[in-house]
Amino acid sequence: MAAFPYMAIFLLMSITGEKAVFSGFLKPREPSRWPKPPCEIYYPPESRNDMFCPNVTAYVCTTRGQVYQNECQFCVARWEFGPHIQFEKYGKCSDN
Repeated sequence: MAAFPYMAIFLLMSITGEKAVFSGFLKPREPSRWPKPPCEIYYPPESRNDMFCPNVTAYVCTTRGQVYQNECQFCVARWEFGPHIQFEKYGKCSDN
């Protein structure tokens, strides 16, 4: 029963939207610090096989300003067309 007052205070503060207590948990993540796509997992096992990517929207921006729908499509394009396609960031290129 000793934990009851602390639990009640916690619930009241969370219900009222007290941001000071939870501000450490609500920080936005910095996309520039995310790791680059792991392209090795998207390469086909044999060079004659076609690679089919899932229809997931998670944009990837390249250094030339081209946007791919997801990291799988970026990696397959890089595998097919060469290493001049360089990863810049996750998200659309026009996002800041």
